[in-house]
Amino acid sequence: MPILNFPLQEYFLNSAAQENIALAWKVFNTWWWAALPFIFFKPLAFLWLWWRRQIWIGRVKRINLDVRVPRETIRPLRAMENVFSGLWQLYDPPNPREKWLEGKIQLSLALEIVSIGGDIHFIIRIPEGSRNFIESTIYSQYPDAEIAVIEDYTKYVPQDIPNKDWDAWGCDYQLLKDDVYPIKTYARFFEERPDVAVEEKRIDPVSSLLEGMATLKPGEQLWVQILAEPITPLEDDYVKRGRAVADKIARRVVPSPKKSLLLEGFDLMISGKTPGEVPEVKELIPPEMKLTPGEREVLGAIEEKVGKYGFRCAIRFLYLSKRDVYFGPAKAIPMSFFTQFSTQNLNGMKPWTKTITKVHTITTWFLDKRRVYLRKRKLFRNYIQRLTPLFPRMGGTFVLNIEELATLYHFPAGRAVVPAPTIPRVEFKKGEAPPGLPI
Repeated sequence: MPILNFPLQEYFLNSAAQENIALAWKVFNTWWWAALPFIFFKPLAFLWLWWRRQIWIGRVKRINLDVRVPRETIRPLRAMENVFSGLWQLYDPPNPREKWLEGKIQLSLALEIVSIGGDIHFIIRIPEGSRNFIESTIYSQYPDAEIAVIEDYTKYVPQDIPNKDWDAWGCDYQLLKDDVYPIKTYARFFEERPDVAVEEKRIDPVSSLLEGMATLKPGEQLWVQILAEPITPLEDDYVKRGRAVADKIARRVVPSPKKSLLLEGFDLMISGKTPGEVPEVKELIPPEMKLTPGEREVLGAIEEKVGKYGFRCAIRFLYLSKRDVYFGPAKAIPMSFFTQFSTQNLNGMKPWTKTITKVHTITTWFLDKRRVYLRKRKLFRNYIQRLTPLFPRMGGTFVLNIEELATLYHFPAGRAVVPAPTIPRVEFKKGEAPPGLPI
């Protein structure tokens, strides 16, 4: 009898079939709950971790360090790289018990450059328990610096921005390519010309941001924030990914994985050939010699990036202003700053479209105003609470090494580098009393 003509009605009327259906229903009705743990395990585990982490984070007291350096201090940007190398030692991941029971997470730093009405501050938000270690790390490279604990500046603006008196504009940032490709770092901002004075050789990428910040008027504020969490290849396989990309660029032969004995047995049965190693064919010209200058530069940059300590980072900026002095073009100040670090052959930074506080649609135009308001509220909340873009979910971050961080965030030094008069400075260097001074 053809399958299509199978009499379903007769089958269901059959007593044996009815017994099978009744038995299946009985089993389902009795044991349906056994599938619930498998269905709800992931969402329940997520909610549990979120709850425990919020409790643990609430117990960690954080402080803001305002760092000032003397006007005459001239330090290489490598000094800031050494600072971040020291700050990486804050790496202290939780073990399984601390993670699931206590809610402990890896603590992060908030590196912030802030302009309040034209007054510029370099602020580092840290756990209070790490203060002595972080201050000593900064002093080791900037011995003349002054570090003071200040109140959180985000508390001095209305907490319901945007409102009838204040408006905001900002966005989060993401990389143009995979984060194994580095952005343009400070080494490429240095003019290698022997006929130029040492001070003139130095091209500080931060100077454009500071000059723009110095032009803000009372009632305007510009906040730039970098969240940095020390990581290892255990948390992110960026080293493995970087080496894989480097091997692909260098056209290196990747050894194929060895087959199991079972698969080798099948090959023997099918082909009749005894499995053995395929003889390696050596080329007369090594693959590295075939690289173009651009490929060689990219290859070296990737290998250099994955060879240094890494931080999982999130970057954003927020322009706040009273509505009567709001100046829309001010948002170009941080956007042009981040554009400096982009190159065609390596990596770059771009505003994350989903977080830009601007929405213009066609089919849902009537919701645009509401969506803009919600984006501004979320961006403001994430900034003042120092949260990652997709919080409470993971993601929205990328890996930067200590050289890239030092390029983006370092203390200005020297009059010729940053002449902005609104940067708070230590006007005099510290020094010991001359010998032989009468007491």
